[in-house]
Amino acid sequence: MDEAKKYTFEDKEYKDAYRHTTSHILAQAVLRLYPDTQLAIGPTIEDGFYYDFDSETIFTPELLEKIEAEMRKICKEKLKLERFELTRAEALELMKDAPYKVELINELPEDAIISFYKQGDFVDLCAGPHLDSTGRVKGNAIKLTSCTGAYWRGDSDNKMLQRIYGTCFPKKEELDAYLERLEEAKKRDHRRLGRELDLFMLNDEGPGFPFFLPKGMVLRNELESYWRELHRKGGYQEVRTPLILNEELWHRSGHWDNYKDNMYFTRIDEADYAVKPMNCPGGMLVYKRRPWSYKDLPMRIGELGIVHRHELSGALHGLARVRCFTQDDAHLFMIKDQVHDEIAGVIRKIESIYKMFGFEYHLELSTCPENFIGTEEMRSYSEKVLKEVLDDGGWEYVLIPEMVHSMDLKLISISVTL
Repeated sequence: MDEAKKYTFEDKEYKDAYRHTTSHILAQAVLRLYPDTQLAIGPTIEDGFYYDFDSETIFTPELLEKIEAEMRKICKEKLKLERFELTRAEALELMKDAPYKVELINELPEDAIISFYKQGDFVDLCAGPHLDSTGRVKGNAIKLTSCTGAYWRGDSDNKMLQRIYGTCFPKKEELDAYLERLEEAKKRDHRRLGRELDLFMLNDEGPGFPFFLPKGMVLRNELESYWRELHRKGGYQEVRTPLILNEELWHRSGHWDNYKDNMYFTRIDEADYAVKPMNCPGGMLVYKRRPWSYKDLPMRIGELGIVHRHELSGALHGLARVRCFTQDDAHLFMIKDQVHDEIAGVIRKIESIYKMFGFEYHLELSTCPENFIGTEEMRSYSEKVLKEVLDDGGWEYVLIPEMVHSMDLKLISISVTL
């Protein structure tokens, strides 16, 4: 960080450094109390930080309070944070008893210069940046919020670690206000409301596969009726495509090469099939069933399709992150001259729905990543027409280079294929 600049907690760079430093204080506190623990990684996240630990000790809420107290001691010690660099060989020697750090170092180039940060007797592999002293962190404004399981590097084939989440602020009043907001949010948590109002349930017999109960079905059916009426007025035709389609289709669509780790599979009549994670390939087959005239276009097809995706167990979260859900998909087929107006129509439809339910949203225009599927002509035209639609419609948006097209919380995506 620029030492000449005066930072505040409102500066993202400073806030990240502040919370990253606190994650190192967490790791140091855990090692002091439970020295047989192995450290994994400890990044900052929105509203806080976490650190992953491999330990025989189970970090209960009572132990989190004990760790918090040790963190406050470290803050009072005002330990200086010192950065130093080593060659790859030197780094491996330093971390030889830390298997997770060794794995990370081994992935770096042979000639890489690798940075570490030292505070007192604690040293951690880290790119930084950090504050210059643990004394900069206000110990009475630190809170460890939870401990959950997390696979090393998010891979279920790896060992399950313990992930301690925390947050911190420069003033205790700010921490108290944040915790109060969390408590208020818990009262409105959809999982709690679903249970109390008897709307849906989640069972161990089907983790990530929700059961909708009678009262929940009343709400769901009303939403679907609203969806159907809105789409009927917009000139959409409704279809329903199969849940299971053969493997060859998923090779052809590109899902096999790019998404198979998130798919479920089965065998039927000695042939391989996949449970659909997306509705698009089925929608394409509906269109390809016969030749069409340009007079038939634009053709607007809508589907409330049930899809299944293999989400990691640690990522499951009520109805917000599941393994089976109904996706509102639209597949529009048109000639090139109709693309602009059709996309604009879709965005206006999205706006009307969001306004109906009081949702706030923002627009992102994401350009294709380096390894995109399709032709360069398709990529260039897709990005050009999406930008033109947003500019011509006066919509404000954020440009996100080389990422998947997204709008809001990845609830909606619009892409163009020639």
